[in-house]
Amino acid sequence: MRKKFNTGLAIGKFYPFHNGHRYLIEIAQKNTRKLTVIVCQTDRYKIPAEIRAGWIRDTFPGLDIRILNHSASMDSDSPDISEKWAKLTLKFLGFVPDAVFSSELYGEPYATFMGSKHILVDINRKKIPISATRIRLDLSQYFDYLPGTVQKYFIRKIVVLGAESTGTTTLARDLAAYFQTVWVPEYGRLYYEGRMFSRDASAWSTDEFVHIAQAQNKLEERLLTKANKYLICDTDAFATSLWHERYMGFMSDRVEDTIQESVPSLYILTDIDIPFVQDGTRDGENIRAHMHHRFLEELHTRKINFIVAGGDREKRLSYSVKRIQETLTFLSRE
Repeated sequence: MRKKFNTGLAIGKFYPFHNGHRYLIEIAQKNTRKLTVIVCQTDRYKIPAEIRAGWIRDTFPGLDIRILNHSASMDSDSPDISEKWAKLTLKFLGFVPDAVFSSELYGEPYATFMGSKHILVDINRKKIPISATRIRLDLSQYFDYLPGTVQKYFIRKIVVLGAESTGTTTLARDLAAYFQTVWVPEYGRLYYEGRMFSRDASAWSTDEFVHIAQAQNKLEERLLTKANKYLICDTDAFATSLWHERYMGFMSDRVEDTIQESVPSLYILTDIDIPFVQDGTRDGENIRAHMHHRFLEELHTRKINFIVAGGDREKRLSYSVKRIQETLTFLSRE
């Protein structure tokens, strides 16, 4: 198909990049032989330009994407500074684009000052009824307007952890059902059940705990691709480190190294206020209080954001849901 323009330009903050932006770029690509997308950056933006540019690059592989750093005084959509923006853009690009594609009122004067034709795309947001401003104000409500690569950035990891027989798996499953998302089962339990009848079942090694933590991380990464706003995890590598201490008698740097750099948005520590149930795999009730207090101690020491969920099943779920929902705000990750 013959393109209407040889060179084209789309420019914006893409803060965040959403399906309206994607539609704009799709239209620009259909009508341009060579499209350039400029991602604007100033210190006011909490999400680095490299990440925002990466979102677009993931969605449109091979696209010419450039980052333009500018002063905060230029951070405006007002047509009054269109001439300044046109001069800055031409200097940055080194050529005059044949067409500028935008969904904003500033697009026309901006393109005119550059000597380019302006192509207005869905300015009334009828095709894609969304704007970045609305997303920033209420990320949860407009989450589905984000492309998958952007959703992944904003997904909140929630970790449920606790001593034995404190309802961690029950709560993790209940939360996943409530939020209609995935939950990450505890790999360590599966591993233990696989070895529990061996002759040396009571003998553990650091290598095994490193394996358990690494496998837990991989399971998280895989299920993250299926998550809906939240990734609910039944334990994580941090908890595995404390279980290593429990069975080996010391903390391990090797296990600690498996703890991922990105800290979960919230840890939920299940309380010991429910009856202990021996299912044939657990240490015993005598160790439960000790482990609960070790989790509390380490969560405080590492200054990790956490809550303690106690009471019956319904109370634990309702309290956890309320606190989890508080994590899904646009700037809480930054």
